[in-house]
Amino acid sequence: MKLFEKVFNPRDIRRKLGMNQQEFWTKIGVTQSGGSRYESGRNMPKPVRELLRLVHVEQVDLTRVCREDFEIIEYLKENHPDLYKSLQKAVKNKAESETGA
Repeated sequence: MKLFEKVFNPRDIRRKLGMNQQEFWTKIGVTQSGGSRYESGRNMPKPVRELLRLVHVEQVDLTRVCREDFEIIEYLKENHPDLYKSLQKAVKNKAESETGA
């Protein structure tokens, strides 16, 4: 997502999304006070960074994802790379047409 390419501070990401700390951090299972500490410069564990990236940068709704989805992706990548690339391109084009990019 181009909006966040150069944004590394979680506070900046949260502000760009127009969310308060409670809304932002709860979506990834972190308390508001924990999130506040991360925004103030405390070292963020890698799992929290990855959840932040997936949920707030990549806009992945974790409630809609299951293990089988990842297994299907891996299967396509390994056994049908052309189909995978074609689907990837179609999804990208759809997202771009919806955002007018």
